[in-house]
Amino acid sequence: MSRALFEIQPIARFGGVNTTIRRPREIACFSYDQERRFSLGDASMAYYYPPNLPADLNIGFDTFQKLDDSADEHLDALLETIMAMEKETGKKCETDVITWRGMMTKILTAPFDMMNGFEMNVTCFQGTMFIEEHNAYKNQQKHIQKNQRMPPGMASQELMMYWGYKFEALSVLRKPWDETSRAEIEGRQDEVVNNSAQYCSVVKTGMGHVRMVLGGEVDAVWDCKPVLKEHPIHWVELKTSAEIRNDRDMVKYERKLLKFWAQSFLLGVPKIIVGFRDQQGIVRRLEELDTASIPGKVKSVGRGSWDGNICINFAAGFLDWLKQVVQGEGVWRIRKLEKSHVIEVFKIEETGHGDILSSSFKSWRESPGRTTDDSSELPPAQSM
Repeated sequence: MSRALFEIQPIARFGGVNTTIRRPREIACFSYDQERRFSLGDASMAYYYPPNLPADLNIGFDTFQKLDDSADEHLDALLETIMAMEKETGKKCETDVITWRGMMTKILTAPFDMMNGFEMNVTCFQGTMFIEEHNAYKNQQKHIQKNQRMPPGMASQELMMYWGYKFEALSVLRKPWDETSRAEIEGRQDEVVNNSAQYCSVVKTGMGHVRMVLGGEVDAVWDCKPVLKEHPIHWVELKTSAEIRNDRDMVKYERKLLKFWAQSFLLGVPKIIVGFRDQQGIVRRLEELDTASIPGKVKSVGRGSWDGNICINFAAGFLDWLKQVVQGEGVWRIRKLEKSHVIEVFKIEETGHGDILSSSFKSWRESPGRTTDDSSELPPAQSM
């Protein structure tokens, strides 16, 4: 089996001229409710309102309604949303890549995340690469993480995961502030945490010569969505992190900031709210981070453990290369092994598109005279 290899190292070769990027612009959205039912639109959008501090993130762990995401949902919800948009506008969503934000986060952070691996599946259809996570690999990694033995005194992986969802529940309202009662605001601590409900933004963006449509969950909006679609949306990403007590904690936090930045940068989320917690899961303070300023701060006042420009140049270079590899019918596997300096791509199916594309999406796209090209509607380019 022939394999194409993309070398991650030396990363210095990606430190030259900055790649142009296109500001992410929301073109559609969809929601899941607490029963995990899909709907087009913003029914599950949440509004940021700061939690009361100190906040105990352990409360309600025994009643946590956790989403079972072991089933393979492929790109179905994203493709359903794009299909609905094309039917409404009469224009084909012309782009080079359609994928989830999570896949691009793994690619974007790869130059500075040697420890972790990933596996994805990709197929080409009508000139667009469709990239999804390899579900079996994802489930295997979750099983390993769940059974990881934690050092004495540290909470379990399950509990720490819950802390993140609890912080989100304590930090959002389901209606704008002026439509929410004081009792609802103060009663958030007692709400049962359910992580099935999600608002997902679908954005058009790009790096270098590669145009992308990405779908990903957004935690909350700072105020409200603007009426005019071309206006930026004041999204907020909610994160928790351990209090920084020493140099070792600072290094760990800086590594976390790489993922925080990548996730928010890709969807155009301008602000990240970090709840700093102690080892017992009590949030003592909040910090607001401006997404665009994080790489500069890491370089100037941090340990300089990663470089945002290198990440962007690397991702643009990898996707340009991938476009040359993934051509014609079939399904390819994209794989980076743990601690590896190489991303390998190899074909796993000679024909068809596997289950990456839903039958309804393929039928829609192949119906004659359905849409016109929308490639002129890209957001403006800008330098990083």
